Amino acid sequence: MDSVSVNQFRDNLKACIEQTVNTHTPLKVTRRAGEAFVVVSANDGEREQEILYLLQNNSLMNQIVESVATHKQNTS
Repeated sequence: MDSVSVNQFRDNLKACIEQTVNTHTPLKVTRRAGEAFVVVSANDGEREQEILYLLQNNSLMNQIVESVATHKQNTS
């Protein structure tokens, strides 16, 4: 993950956003007197949230594991 200071981010806002959106790489923005934050594109952020939801849903994860096992049996 690339990292820039909040001053660099502010001075180069458009370029930072274009890079983040085009490369699908999060950008960490650091601040001297506070917590850093991360900039991601809306699509990438939504995808991350969906993945977290899936990983936290035990029932759904069990269905995925069973599906993979069935697929392996059928392709052997």
